[in-house]
Amino acid sequence: MSKISWCKKQTGGIKLQEPNDNLSREYFENAEESLRVLRSINKTGSNMWLATTKYYIEYFAVYSILMKIGIKCEIHDCTIALAKFLEEKKIIEGGIFGMLEKDKELRIDNQYYLKNKKAIIDFDVLSGFLISIRRSLDGLDSGKIGELRKRIEEW
Repeated sequence: MSKISWCKKQTGGIKLQEPNDNLSREYFENAEESLRVLRSINKTGSNMWLATTKYYIEYFAVYSILMKIGIKCEIHDCTIALAKFLEEKKIIEGGIFGMLEKDKELRIDNQYYLKNKKAIIDFDVLSGFLISIRRSLDGLDSGKIGELRKRIEEW
């Protein structure tokens, strides 16, 4: 997985740090809060804010797992590469990597290029996504965290 190797060499890229349950919990709470905010934004019909908020729900949730493992990453494409790795390791459900990639592109198109593409919001899917991430967080023990950190160190 050369993307992770590349990310480890970048300023703001993938860096191992101490696992942090408090930050993990705060990022997950930010994802939940963003879902509540999305419900209000949904009434406005603003594709820019719907796309942006939807993406950050997903991003914060995945980042909560990274904090639990002890991975800091400030480059979104690198965080998404880590989501692919976590899928391959069966830490998170399949499809999350693709969802993040697709929704990041929609956010960029609507937020930076003002394309006003339709943001499709399904609150049941997003709620299920958060429940899935919660299960993933609950399933991470120190042994599994150690294995994941070792693999990332090897790249």
